[in-house]
Amino acid sequence: MTTPNDLPLQDLVHHDKVHRSVYTDPHIFDLEMERIFGRAWIYVGHESQIPEPGDYHEALLGQQSVLMVRASDGRVHVLFNRCPHKGAKLATLPCGKLGKVIRCPFHGWNFAHDGRLASVPVRKGYEGTAFDESDPDFSIRRVPRTGSYRGFVFASLAEDGPDLETFLGGIRTSLDNFCDRAPDGEVEVAGGVFRVWQNSNWKIFLENLNDTSHPMVTHESAINAARDGHSDAEGGMPFRLHIIAGNGEPYVFWDELEMVAFDRGHSYMGAIFTPPKDPVSLAHIAALEAVHGPEKTREILSVQRHNSVIYPSCSPHSSFQQLRVIRPVAVDRTLVEIYTFRLKGAPPEVFQRAVVYANVVNSPSSNVMPDDIEVYARCQEGLKGDGGDWVSLHRDAGRDRFEDGRYVANGLSELPMRNQYRAWARYMSGEDA
Repeated sequence: MTTPNDLPLQDLVHHDKVHRSVYTDPHIFDLEMERIFGRAWIYVGHESQIPEPGDYHEALLGQQSVLMVRASDGRVHVLFNRCPHKGAKLATLPCGKLGKVIRCPFHGWNFAHDGRLASVPVRKGYEGTAFDESDPDFSIRRVPRTGSYRGFVFASLAEDGPDLETFLGGIRTSLDNFCDRAPDGEVEVAGGVFRVWQNSNWKIFLENLNDTSHPMVTHESAINAARDGHSDAEGGMPFRLHIIAGNGEPYVFWDELEMVAFDRGHSYMGAIFTPPKDPVSLAHIAALEAVHGPEKTREILSVQRHNSVIYPSCSPHSSFQQLRVIRPVAVDRTLVEIYTFRLKGAPPEVFQRAVVYANVVNSPSSNVMPDDIEVYARCQEGLKGDGGDWVSLHRDAGRDRFEDGRYVANGLSELPMRNQYRAWARYMSGEDA
């Protein structure tokens, strides 16, 4: 097909540059919702968010509102948030309880938690009509495919395609390590959620997650404030300042980080912060060793990653138990949700440290995130202008190495961005990435 820029869709992405219209063209955004978010496995939520039968969590799959619901048999279902009678949304809050049945607020049709029609009022009015309560058209429609990996629930709007584990591929190791850091082997959402609106295209945020050349520039003022607010005489930089000041490391530090990418757009970068030896960390190590022993504990904690990207919808951060979820709303409007997790079986201080990290780094009122949001908006505005048609992805292009089923590069490489656009091009051409 040809885009409004008179360029065939396949010509918008090169191996080392992309056309600016992929960020600004509403028509391309609509195609993304159909061909990427309408086919890929998209993160919905975590099973811990719906602990009891009738609990629900609302999410967006592309532009489709869906409900993740726990049924009475304990199974998790993902349903379209729409009554099959007149089309009313069944739930309008981000989460809550549906009761023993899902009841439409318009005409009182009742449904089981798996979506099946349970009852309708004035049943005699349907006698002798084509209404058939066993017909799936009169039940809440289920999302075609739902899968869970270690409690993380994904869904796909496509009837067919690779299963969830195949889709995740090598990035499963990031979710594995996320859970393995819990002495009990499980995690749960806790501490609320930050919801942040960004006036920019969803891909700008997703690309930035593993962009290692921006922190020392974008966050310069926050870095300087953290350093200025600390004196060596105070006996060591407090954790809350350390995690800000860490963005100010020199380029050589970032270039030595591990940078890894997998097929289908997934990637991760090595950890910025070395494992500390503070009392909280030592207590965490002791709790893991009590379950696994020293050798297995060292193996678990040797996996040190900062951001991971599960393309195209979420980013787990295992070191500080965070998960960021990307919800595209318009070509220049993106909702990002940030969740903090508790490691089951870990000392409570480990969770409190995660909450501190979330507030200092990921909250809308932090000294860090507003820098990023400002730059994303500047990119969106700038890309609308006529200052050039292409966005550069040239840094270390052609130097990526494919080893053991993954792509590897130096830490400053733009490998993750090129990898995302390799997947983007395959999805947009109608292939499974």
